[in-house]
Amino acid sequence: MPNLNDLMEMMDALETKAIITIPTFCVAVRNRHSSCRKCADACLADAITIEKNELNIDAGACVACGACVAVCPTSALVPMDPMPDDLAAAVADTTNAAGGLTVIACARKAARNVGDPDKYAMVPCLGRMEEELLVELVARGIPEICLVDGDCSTCKYRGAVPAINDTVESARALLAAMGSDAAITRTSEFPASVQVADMRKAVGAARREFFTSSGHYAKDVAKSAAEKMVNEKLAQLNLQKQEQSLREKLGVKNGAGKMPTITAERNLNILDAMSRIGDPDNPAEPEMFTRIFGDVEVDVEKCSGCSMCVMFCPTDALRKSLDKHPEEGKAYMEFSVADCVQCNLCADACLKKCIEVIPVVRTAELFDFEPRLVEISASKTGNKLFNRKK
Repeated sequence: MPNLNDLMEMMDALETKAIITIPTFCVAVRNRHSSCRKCADACLADAITIEKNELNIDAGACVACGACVAVCPTSALVPMDPMPDDLAAAVADTTNAAGGLTVIACARKAARNVGDPDKYAMVPCLGRMEEELLVELVARGIPEICLVDGDCSTCKYRGAVPAINDTVESARALLAAMGSDAAITRTSEFPASVQVADMRKAVGAARREFFTSSGHYAKDVAKSAAEKMVNEKLAQLNLQKQEQSLREKLGVKNGAGKMPTITAERNLNILDAMSRIGDPDNPAEPEMFTRIFGDVEVDVEKCSGCSMCVMFCPTDALRKSLDKHPEEGKAYMEFSVADCVQCNLCADACLKKCIEVIPVVRTAELFDFEPRLVEISASKTGNKLFNRKK
């Protein structure tokens, strides 16, 4: 039987992080010239550092608001408090209990014991909200989503307010593009139908949650030895990774040096939800301003055809084209607006600074899965990515 010191050591080893990182997804890890610092800019606790191709989160400083998760273009940050599946399950259960009204409240508002805990889901801060969840709820037939917070000016999470506003406006733009009249509202009070009739119910629920969590202590300790061993194995793997070069960590292959790509899953999930909300062939808005998808413009006169943009695009939104340009000295590359996550790495990697990422996209093009040809200059150096003879 482990003694108290053993238990404390195990508990320390199992300290939960609110956010975990997938460094190989981070564009600032993939390329040191990346200007993306969206997560660090959104972090109100200055817990995120990005330098020398490394992404780190100070778990002790992190306040678990989740704002960094919402703004990360490549989903390199994964929330653990709550996990996406747990939040989705809580939203489903409480929406049914509330008669089809989705209510999500911040922890501070929940602590007032005014709302019926069976009828709303709770997050540490509304900065945790993402467009993917909000649009998916509407696609499932939810007519109104009510986000409840209050007294933000005195809250430790108040720095996340701009991020919350951006998420709500972004989700509204996505819905408007498909002609949805579903409402996403922010309010400082619980809707009347969600307010608790008996204060003792809310207080009792809070107490039950505390004792239920405490009751898991023995079970958690029983699992801790095995989990600690797993953690030690992970530490050994991390040690091995530290001895690898950046190219080896990222899985860059020899030859042209094309970076391995990741799937823009959030984009695809949002597009799927949007297609269920409205008619992709006849969108309500011809174009929209968004932080989810992006478009690119290339100054052909400046472009040298170096292909650095293609090489470093993390989602393969930009890729080489086999189509031959009819004019001498010009070429094409393919661009998929649905795969662009607006990380700006193509512009940052461009040697001639001739690419601009645009946050306004044509709605119909989002659902046209055939890539668009973008005119560029033909490579004068015979770059392998654009030279079909090599």
